[in-house]
Amino acid sequence: MKNFELFLSGSGIPIFYVKIGLGFVFAFLITFFSIPTIVKISRRKNLMDEPGIRSSHLREIPNLGGIAIFYSIGICASIFAYELFDLYKFLFASLIILLYVGVMDDIVVMRAYKKLVAQIVVSSLVVIGSDIRIRSLFGILGVYELEYFVSVVFSIITFIILINAFNLIDGIDGLAGGYSVICSALFGISYYRLGEYNYPLVVLSVVIIGTVLAFLYYNLSNYRTRKIFMGDTGSMLLGFLLAFTSICFIDIFIDKNLVDVPRYHLQSAPVVAVAILILPIVDTLNVIFIRLYNKKSPFDADKNHIHHKLLKLNLTHRRSTFYIILYYLMIVGVAYYLRHIDVNLLLLVIISLGFFGAYLPDLLYRLRNNKN
Repeated sequence: MKNFELFLSGSGIPIFYVKIGLGFVFAFLITFFSIPTIVKISRRKNLMDEPGIRSSHLREIPNLGGIAIFYSIGICASIFAYELFDLYKFLFASLIILLYVGVMDDIVVMRAYKKLVAQIVVSSLVVIGSDIRIRSLFGILGVYELEYFVSVVFSIITFIILINAFNLIDGIDGLAGGYSVICSALFGISYYRLGEYNYPLVVLSVVIIGTVLAFLYYNLSNYRTRKIFMGDTGSMLLGFLLAFTSICFIDIFIDKNLVDVPRYHLQSAPVVAVAILILPIVDTLNVIFIRLYNKKSPFDADKNHIHHKLLKLNLTHRRSTFYIILYYLMIVGVAYYLRHIDVNLLLLVIISLGFFGAYLPDLLYRLRNNKN
């Protein structure tokens, strides 16, 4: 790869833009041509997702799309964003563990505690081994720099929450994939604007976008023989990678006094990251609150997710996905516009808007029934 970069340097072609272009194209093509084979094998071996209490589909659908997502990201990121794997030694190992756990859960359904143990191991590898952690809260609730032990524990918990949160929003066609594309695009643009030092993260974001767009072609297909879900394999991988990119984003605005690292300042950086990931955060907190209020286990399956509420309004999967993503994009816009106000006030505004969006479908449902 370095010889290839030398060749490009001599030809006058900007290396970064070549990586962006090739990373996107190869990520898309690898996923696009991998999924039909996975669908064929899944149907032949009866490796299908059967409708359950949380399901919004009525027929058996292959659910191993996450394998293609991993395959594509694993190849393209290690080639076009190899600097990340040099810098963060345990990143690829963590992806491998998540792949194994996800495939096992998609095929034989693992016990919740086994998945949790694996997620703790993966998060610990990245947080402790690669030092990817939340070091400061930038004044949220009066807290600034975190002690190392507190930072490690808080970061591990954040990884685990986001991994599972993305798993929970993967309930209707296109939602988890579409939201991943939006989050990756927003983080990618932010990294691009923050300078060359962050270009490997831009490439990673573009690779994720290319991979997921190819997956969405099949996930949103009207033909049953093509349709596939990403399963726990895909949702956990994407949740993990977006948690990784969000923590890296926050870390950029901490002055580490390193010679070759540019210095930036944005007091609201953690809140902006929360705004970008607001859908899985709010949806997870909302269903946990409802389950605890109803004196049920937080791990019990139900249909209190935001996408389930929109389906009750007789919206299709595609329309539900579109409205959810549009609303939460509006929240990101609000966060960006108000990014220079007090960080605690901004967090309150973002969380309030997030929960308003979670209960807006309930309000519309009641209004419609009262009218009828």
